[in-house]
Amino acid sequence: MQRRRAVPPNRQRNVPARSHPSDEASDELLMARYQRGDRDAFGILVKRHQTNIYNFVLRHVRDRAIADEIGQEVFLRVVQRAGEFKHEARFGTWLYTIARNLCIDHARKQSLRRHPSLDAPPNDRTGRALGEEIADPRPRSSVERSATSSQVGKSILAAIDELPPDQKEVFLLREIGNLPFKEIAEVTAAGENTVKSRMRYALERLQQALSEFEEYARELK
Repeated sequence: MQRRRAVPPNRQRNVPARSHPSDEASDELLMARYQRGDRDAFGILVKRHQTNIYNFVLRHVRDRAIADEIGQEVFLRVVQRAGEFKHEARFGTWLYTIARNLCIDHARKQSLRRHPSLDAPPNDRTGRALGEEIADPRPRSSVERSATSSQVGKSILAAIDELPPDQKEVFLLREIGNLPFKEIAEVTAAGENTVKSRMRYALERLQQALSEFEEYARELK
């Protein structure tokens, strides 16, 4: 009679790791679970959205500490108002409406204070100016790169800050929040065509503000 060869207990088949079902659930389903007392569902929602919410708030307030504070307040409001969320609504729309209103409240409180200097980089996680993030990776010299990055950064930040409020919020919701125009319309209580027009005008203004760098960019190609 043949003996079966024993398989060492530490030898396992290479089975692909499976993601937890909750990680693939929609935001609306996770919110419904949280309303029924599933705290893990809320944790997934926070993990899924906290970075974009932080970036959205940061571009409004341009201060890391304040962005952290408001970002935490956003999710605190989600907890406090969980019972108000309707399942036929989009969670992202509801969430960014909360974030937008908190940013508006903050702006009202700070309206009499001095505006942050455009010469300083936004006080984000990396401490890098926006221009440094998008500067051409192959400048002709480190000195040239530094000078151009500084100029582009100032121009972008100035152009964003100078956008009319309605255009600025649409631009941030689209580019930072990654919301479709239909949801932006719901957040801002404006028509979808109006939202698209505001986005188009915002992009035209930003393009115009950066037009002086087009010749330089062509020379680097």
